Amino acid sequence: MTLKLGVPSKGRLMEKTFEWFGARGVSLQRTGSDREYAGKVEGIEDVSLVLLSAGEIPRELSAGRIHLGVTGTDLVQEKLALWDQLVEPLEELNFGHADLIIAVPQAWVDVDTLDDLDAAAAAFRAEHGFRMRIATKYHRLVREFLRTHGVADYALVDSQGATEGTVLNETAEAIADITSSGETLRANHLKILSDGLILQSQATLWRSRMAPLEDHSRKALKALIDQLT
Repeated sequence: MTLKLGVPSKGRLMEKTFEWFGARGVSLQRTGSDREYAGKVEGIEDVSLVLLSAGEIPRELSAGRIHLGVTGTDLVQEKLALWDQLVEPLEELNFGHADLIIAVPQAWVDVDTLDDLDAAAAAFRAEHGFRMRIATKYHRLVREFLRTHGVADYALVDSQGATEGTVLNETAEAIADITSSGETLRANHLKILSDGLILQSQATLWRSRMAPLEDHSRKALKALIDQLT
């Protein structure tokens, strides 16, 4: 059994991951056509490449089907309950930076903090008869963050894309989403709460605590980590 390394299968994350490994003497390559999720590893023995979506990598790590994987901190902590018991961060890769934040309409001039948001949520429910809606795809992280900071009277609504547009489209009153530059937020007339940073995320190399290791794959793991870190 070879050591299995999972990396993003397309886009900038894949390109930056290939560059990061290549700079450390390990060549990752796609094989076949762009539609084929096949690849190979050169520069180290007994390591095989598994191409997956970034969102699938936490699941495969936690199930022990891959030994190592590159994906964002946000995805690991969102998708895996008790994530630190299932995976171990080995190295931050210094790309794929994004902040998971709470944002509200710029027109809410009196709402700048989480305490303000809590008060606004209570007032909203009293006026409209239903809870303020916060659009997000990060349900676990957002719910825990708001619980810790005492925010109540809200409802999370699922948004798997174009989350910033949900307020303009009147399907939510606020959002919790990742941002890098903040330009899309500003374009949609949203502002980040002053204490609304939930998590700072970046691409990270993770090791599965659940994947079985035989003698030769254990040696390959040690050799690969020694070369990369």
